[in-house]
Amino acid sequence: MNLDPDLDRLAALEGFFALRTGPPHRRPGRPPLPTLAEVYAAPSGTAGPDHGEADHGEADPLAFRVRKVVRLLAAPEVRVGVSVAQQGLAARLWSVALGAAVLYGRVPDLDPRLLHWDADGSAPDDLWLSRVRPLPGDAATIRRLVHHGHLEPLSAALRARHPVAAGLLWGNAASALASTARLLDGWAAARGRTDVRDRVRALTAELLGHPDLRDTGTLDGTVFRRRTCCLYYRVPGGGVCGDCCFTKAPRSSPTDPSG
Repeated sequence: MNLDPDLDRLAALEGFFALRTGPPHRRPGRPPLPTLAEVYAAPSGTAGPDHGEADHGEADPLAFRVRKVVRLLAAPEVRVGVSVAQQGLAARLWSVALGAAVLYGRVPDLDPRLLHWDADGSAPDDLWLSRVRPLPGDAATIRRLVHHGHLEPLSAALRARHPVAAGLLWGNAASALASTARLLDGWAAARGRTDVRDRVRALTAELLGHPDLRDTGTLDGTVFRRRTCCLYYRVPGGGVCGDCCFTKAPRSSPTDPSG
C-alpha cells in the first residue's frame, strides 16, 4: 500500500504517530518554521538565557526547547530538560517511521530538509513534512532516516550546547523506540492484527541491534529494560519510568548511570 498525501492512517493512531503534511502554517508576525536540518546546523549560544521565552525558539530552537522543558517540569538542572526534550523528539520520529512501516509497508522520507519543527509546539503540530515521498519500509531505511538522519545530529547539537552524556541520549533513543513498539503492539493485539505485531517486533529488534543502541538495555518481546537513566526521577514528583534501570527513585544523589 502506498502512502496517502495526508498520512491518514498514521493520524488514526493519534498521539506521537500523527504527522502534519504540506507547507507548515505561517504564524502571524513570526518567521517560517525552520527545517530540522537548519535546527541541527544552527550554532549554539545564539539565544542566551536572558532571551527568556520571548523568541519562541526562533534564534536557537534547541536551546529554547530545553529551557521550556526545564521551566515546565521545574527541573533542578538543565541536563534533565535536555534529556526529556531529546527523548520526546526521538519518540516522535520513531513513531512516524515505525507506524508507517507497519501500516503502509512504506515510510515517508523524513529527510531533515523536509521536516519543519516548531520548538514551541506539541504533537501533532510540532512537525510538518513539506513533501510526502514514499520509501521502502525496511529497517535499513528507517535506520538511515531516523538514527543517522536525525538522532546523530540531534545528539551532537545538544551536546555542543549542554554537558550531557552520549550514553544517556542513546539510552533515551532506545527507550523511545521500544515505547513506540509497545504502543503499536497493543494497538495490533486489540484488533487481532498478528501481521502488524510480528512486523513491529521484527523491526524493533533489528533497529535495536545497531551498536549505538544494542548495549543500552535488554528487549524481551516489546518489554525493554534500559541500563541508563533518563534523569526524570530528579523532577519534583517524577519517580522512575517503567523501563528505568532503577527499581525506585534514588533517595540521595548518586552518580547516575548515564554513560
